[in-house]
Amino acid sequence: MRYKQIDPSLFVANRKNLTQHLKPNSLVVLNANDLMPTNGDGVMPFRQNSDLFYLSGIDQEETILILYPDAPQKAWKELLFVKETNAHIMVWEGQKHTKEIASDISGIAHIYWLDTFSSIFHTLMGQVEHVYLNTNEHTRAALAVQTRDVRFAGWCKQKYPLHRYHRLAPIMQRLRTIKSEPEINLMKEACSITERGFRKVLPCISPGIMEYELEAVLIGEFVRHGSKGFSYDPIVASGANACVLHYISNNKPCQAGETILLDVGAEYANYKADLTRIIPVNGRFTKRQRAVYEAVLRVMRQAQQLLVSSNDLVTYDQQIGAVVEQELLDLGLLDHTDIKNQSPEHPAYKKYFMHGISHHIGLDPHDAGDVHRKFEPGMVLTIEPGIYIREENLGIRLENNFVVREDGLEDLMASTPIEAEEIEELMHTV
Repeated sequence: MRYKQIDPSLFVANRKNLTQHLKPNSLVVLNANDLMPTNGDGVMPFRQNSDLFYLSGIDQEETILILYPDAPQKAWKELLFVKETNAHIMVWEGQKHTKEIASDISGIAHIYWLDTFSSIFHTLMGQVEHVYLNTNEHTRAALAVQTRDVRFAGWCKQKYPLHRYHRLAPIMQRLRTIKSEPEINLMKEACSITERGFRKVLPCISPGIMEYELEAVLIGEFVRHGSKGFSYDPIVASGANACVLHYISNNKPCQAGETILLDVGAEYANYKADLTRIIPVNGRFTKRQRAVYEAVLRVMRQAQQLLVSSNDLVTYDQQIGAVVEQELLDLGLLDHTDIKNQSPEHPAYKKYFMHGISHHIGLDPHDAGDVHRKFEPGMVLTIEPGIYIREENLGIRLENNFVVREDGLEDLMASTPIEAEEIEELMHTV
């Protein structure tokens, strides 16, 4: 791992919180994500299962976590199974976690090699009544590939059909939605690295530079400061490309007179940052670009006033629609006939602002969270308004990450330049 070792008290506390939501005499099983193949003998970079990492801190493939809070033996209450290093692995991949290292990272005393899992699990299943199995139940998940957790669930139910099985995902969603201070500090580091990348890229921008050249500057700066890399596929979208919400080709030259939509974030210790900024290619916004930019910034400021504990994502999104609608009227993009003829299902503003205003962020860019749950202290969300004008080849989006606090919002990206004047000044003084 490239990040500093996390205090295991974070994972100890997370496990303790989880056990308070379980039925008596329950056992919980979580599996690491698979190593995904490419072609030939290649594999994709490993990405740990977010729930397993949240509960253990272990960032290694072929890991299994068992929790059995009501176990009759203390040694059965928390068990972690990790892959043992053999001579072949040592030569080709290097040392995997020793039992001592796995214990230091996770705060779990009882570590076992993976090849002992079946026999130990069989013993435990003879004691428990309820079994919680993990699945990916994110509302936007595209589950075309069967996960290790899903394969395990099928095997477990076939081998032990008379146990009472339960979904772990709703509990994990509820727990992960509220971030602890150690988690927020890791997200602050991700945001700080993201800011370094943004400031580094500004002096590199001039007419003719390729979008992928700016991507290269960002990844270099992120990795240099201890990040594994991007939180998600980076968007470096100049001109009309900014009107494609998930544009990731990043293969066009940036032309004078255009703007660049930069939607990027660094990952640190598996926690994500998510930043969006707009940069004028030749250092100055045109009058029209500036007008749209200021409109989007006003929507962001208004959203900050609405992201309060009495609200929820669904209601909040509807409230922002009215704010965006007025800005589009002022920009001449909508008129009162458009407003009169709109329907609740198809509001007029959606022509220029197609996505939601916020999403949860944490171990995943679109993190676990219930859209109907009231905002609470400890939630971390983005605010990302945008206006996309295809006929003008202009897309403007701004985005910061915010922590809901008892007394308001904490902007984790407050030090990253966002005012148009500040962006222009930095481009002319670096």
